[in-house]
Amino acid sequence: MKAGKNKKINIRSKLFAHLETWRPYTVIWCGLVSLSGASIVYNGLPPLKISLLTLFIPMMGWTAGLYLSDFLDRKLDRIQKPHRPIPSGRIKPKEALFIGGIFALLGFLLSFLLSIYNILLVFAVAAIVFLYAKISKSRGLLGNINRGIATAAAYFFGVFSIGQEIQSIPFYIWILSLVFLIHDTNSNLVGAIRDIEGDKKGGYDTYPVRYGLKKSIIFSSILTTIWLSLTLYLPYYYNFMKNGYNFYIFMILDVLILSIFYIYLISSLKNYSRKKALNFHEFFVIERITLASAFLFGFINVSIAITLYFTAIIITALSQIILRKRYEFSE
Repeated sequence: MKAGKNKKINIRSKLFAHLETWRPYTVIWCGLVSLSGASIVYNGLPPLKISLLTLFIPMMGWTAGLYLSDFLDRKLDRIQKPHRPIPSGRIKPKEALFIGGIFALLGFLLSFLLSIYNILLVFAVAAIVFLYAKISKSRGLLGNINRGIATAAAYFFGVFSIGQEIQSIPFYIWILSLVFLIHDTNSNLVGAIRDIEGDKKGGYDTYPVRYGLKKSIIFSSILTTIWLSLTLYLPYYYNFMKNGYNFYIFMILDVLILSIFYIYLISSLKNYSRKKALNFHEFFVIERITLASAFLFGFINVSIAITLYFTAIIITALSQIILRKRYEFSE
């Protein structure tokens, strides 16, 4: 009986370790970005099959990337985060590669149900993710931009899912990708603030390590000004938004969350701590769900958009409460 009980606890611990690795509070964002891209091109919510595939395939790819990133970061994590799934022994390194490979393969196979451009984009995204996890993550702004490119790729995955020929895609669709690229470049930079001490020890030359907290906040503010200006201006100038009123109303909520974030960030300058830095990024995680949802509100039925938004917010918020501090800090 005793041995059986220990086995049950070990299995539960392993399953929970995989849930930690999935980081549900990050993967939903890329799915919503992809669905937003599809909805913008389709000028409404695409057919159910396309909507589901554009929502879940990028999430599968993102999850595969998280397994790869944790595998490649296992030596650094032993220094600053030994409680994480791989350094703690709850997930074996080869196990992480195997499970991540299953997610990647499943996403790749499902891409055959969409366009040839989606299939080709899967290979491009695989290269982008590997480049980030293996090389650019530790190289300052290059790593942040690489992460932004990965999110822009999720947007284009949705754009291409409609089956429209590349040459017929409107110019504003291409420019709009900059919103997601710059936004996630910024989000990744802010996320690196919480790891300044550990990254220094591990030899990671991130932007906050190289330039410090104050300059990181200033640069983050500049990036936010750029992507937010594009977000507000492009739909107005090109007049492509189906439900523009809904979009701009919802963007008021996004700006409110951003304002709270930067007020909190600036007020914490003198009393910086890793836990406060984690709170910085938690604001961004909620804000970016709101940003992607604003585009959905601009094109799809309001009741569906509300359902998607609150489902995403509830899953994101609860998973942050249950998993994130456990993943970032030793209990």
